[in-house]
Amino acid sequence: MSPIDQGTLDFDPASLVLLNIILGLIMFGIALDLRVADFRRVAEHPWAALVILTAQLLLLPALTFGLTLVLAPEPSIALGMILIAACPGGNTSNLITHLARGNTGLSISLTATCTAAAAVLTPVNLALWASLNPNTAALLQEVRLDPVNLLVTITVLLAFPLALGMVVTEKWPKVAAKLRRPFRVFSVVCLVLFIVAALSRNFGVLLDYLDVLFPVVLVHNTSALALGYVVARAARLAPADRRTATIEVGIQNSGLGLILIFGFFDGLGGMAYTAGLWGIWHLIAGGLLAWAWSRRPPVAAPAG
Repeated sequence: MSPIDQGTLDFDPASLVLLNIILGLIMFGIALDLRVADFRRVAEHPWAALVILTAQLLLLPALTFGLTLVLAPEPSIALGMILIAACPGGNTSNLITHLARGNTGLSISLTATCTAAAAVLTPVNLALWASLNPNTAALLQEVRLDPVNLLVTITVLLAFPLALGMVVTEKWPKVAAKLRRPFRVFSVVCLVLFIVAALSRNFGVLLDYLDVLFPVVLVHNTSALALGYVVARAARLAPADRRTATIEVGIQNSGLGLILIFGFFDGLGGMAYTAGLWGIWHLIAGGLLAWAWSRRPPVAAPAG
């Protein structure tokens, strides 16, 4: 086993509690933008949502499994890749979609639907695809991952604050309106600072393995972004919806990934570094993509 697989990220219990709180606040903040109508919109206009959710919830984990076989990274790095792919979309996808002139309403609806579905699909995708790779399957056996316990954890972390935020929006819309922007800015800033702080405490080890980790994260994230765009284009979605698909598939909830890594894998080095580096890089990649697209309005190609 590689030294990176033997190590664990320097992360104390108080930090894990803080990360849980931050993720809960992020989910609550997202829910302040949600209404039951957002879920209804998915049902009323199902094609674009179905295409993007299929790419995000089914195709991305499968593609990631293929990448772990092709790239053949160390086992814990491969397991970190699969876990990231199994997580729901990242909380910043709505903002990045808005900046990129994508379909922001669709993005919000997808965030809500994907987050709700993740309570079941994240444990299923992680267990399924990790078990198919002999190297990652061995790690699963070592930690004896309990899918039911994982399901309960994800439900508490995602579903409860999401439901609470939607109740506040429904019952006290004026309060929700005042909280919306401060929560969005505060939660995103806190998450970025937390990831940077966590990695800086382990900067020496991270630097030692950056030549191994960064190419993997780069290829994985680029593949996820490309998957979203290609699937949306193949399905003949509108240009704005293609941008939404690209961002939704390429921006994953690395904060949830870190919590699960520390809660179920004891902060296993390769997994934690992969999720942490992804959390930083996908913001950079998404920001650059949003900047490029913000300069060009989404215009449908002329017929013929």
